[in-house]
Amino acid sequence: MRIRATVAAASGALALSALAVPAVQADEKPVAGATLPSGADVFGAESGSSAPAAGRRAARAAEKPVIKKVVVNGGKDIVVGTKSKKKFTIAITASSPSGIADAYAYLWHGHIDEIDGFLGPTQDAGTCKVSADPTTSTCTVTVTVDPRSDDLYTSSLAGTWKVAAGALAATGGDEDFVWNDAQAKTRVQRFSKLTVNASPEPVKKGGTLTVTGKLTRANWDTGTYKGYTKQPVKLQFRKKGAKSYTTVKTITSSSTGALKTAVKASVDGYWRYSFAGTSTTPAVSAAGDFVDVR
Repeated sequence: MRIRATVAAASGALALSALAVPAVQADEKPVAGATLPSGADVFGAESGSSAPAAGRRAARAAEKPVIKKVVVNGGKDIVVGTKSKKKFTIAITASSPSGIADAYAYLWHGHIDEIDGFLGPTQDAGTCKVSADPTTSTCTVTVTVDPRSDDLYTSSLAGTWKVAAGALAATGGDEDFVWNDAQAKTRVQRFSKLTVNASPEPVKKGGTLTVTGKLTRANWDTGTYKGYTKQPVKLQFRKKGAKSYTTVKTITSSSTGALKTAVKASVDGYWRYSFAGTSTTPAVSAAGDFVDVR
């Protein structure tokens, strides 16, 4: 009998025990040295077989599945704020001559011998769907990230994560599986916000508009939003009746994430700030602020 439920629970316990932030010293680093579950841990051995393992291996060659594709969150970055849980899927497409019985995956961050982040499913097995070719299936597992727990205990975890993934052949033998600790990569990002305010409103034609705003992003250490400093942000304008924005200038956010610049007003329209994003923070645009020019 495979030991998936035990491993899933153990993996969760591993993440919580090794990565927990101490209650007294919130800024202390978590205990390092956590290790990754292996493919043998995930798929386990068949406890119901009476033949010695060596004898079963000698009976036939192991059937090794092939992982063809792993897609995390539909191919999109995983963006997490400070309060709301984020649920996403990992889809593993694999094939084997006898078909695929199961597939599994999780995300990890750090070094292979000493991880500092772990995001795994809690379900016992993947949900598999056989393709038109009976040797190939796509199995899906679901991961839920809670920023209020120890899932993302520090903002330094934002960025690239590795995806460990494996598949088990329909034969279900002790060695009839494939496992790769770094099958794919994905990005986990800090949710961003951007505001804008253009004043005075209304403004005389040819008058000066002062456009202010602020770029902030989730801080997982504190559970709040903090200014994203020294970042290039575009000031854009959309004339009333037009469909698209045009970039007027690019300015840099201050040490608090604040934005401020001045422009001349000529026609009615919408002003907004737009941020292109970074590896740790997604792109975001403020809702346009309409200014009536008289």
